Amino acid sequence: MMIAPLRYNPPQTALEIIYEDKDLLVVNKPSGLLTNPGKGPDLADCLLSRVCALYPLAQLVHRLDLSTSGVVAFALRRKAERELKRQFAERLVKKRYLAIVAGQLTETAGCITLPLAADPANPPKQQVDTAGKVAETHFNVLEQYANSALVELRPVTGRSHQLRVHMAALGHPILGDAFYAPIEWQQAAPRLLLHAATLTLQQPYSQQTLTFNADSDFVTVNGHRLR
Repeated sequence: MMIAPLRYNPPQTALEIIYEDKDLLVVNKPSGLLTNPGKGPDLADCLLSRVCALYPLAQLVHRLDLSTSGVVAFALRRKAERELKRQFAERLVKKRYLAIVAGQLTETAGCITLPLAADPANPPKQQVDTAGKVAETHFNVLEQYANSALVELRPVTGRSHQLRVHMAALGHPILGDAFYAPIEWQQAAPRLLLHAATLTLQQPYSQQTLTFNADSDFVTVNGHRLR
């Protein structure tokens, strides 16, 4: 059974710029905003279109899910685009996410290596599949609450919905996840509690290592701010 499309109602917040130089622009994407446009005029409003309104030559080099907030990088020149895409393709870019997940974890740190593939019966969902693509996620518990936990997630690969599927497969779905969490955990938060907190890459021209951090825009149901 196919997933029913959600009504797209993107937040009308101002563009939050974290960093800018002649090659690179880094922004903090709000939850609920597409990274790039979907099909049809009703899905045209997106982070890319908002960035291009101010930086017409900006090129997207990676993406975040609609419901995920946090750091997104853009190239401002063609050479920079090629270099940044190379870094992502060769897994040189380091990504750190924060999430609130259901339940308390018995293991406070570990690595999830479950392979992933598209779920043909429920697009755009993904699923664990032994014949799927290699996927690797490192996790570390930062805080345990009464019935949930704040975890740090560091993906090595960049599969679609990787963090969401991996945590759900571990038995600890991310709160607010409309695709992979049981209904009680979907309704435990007003949005998907997943935030791309940190991105580390090389400046496309100088090759200087740059690390960018984005503040989250939500408070958990426990009253703890994701940080």
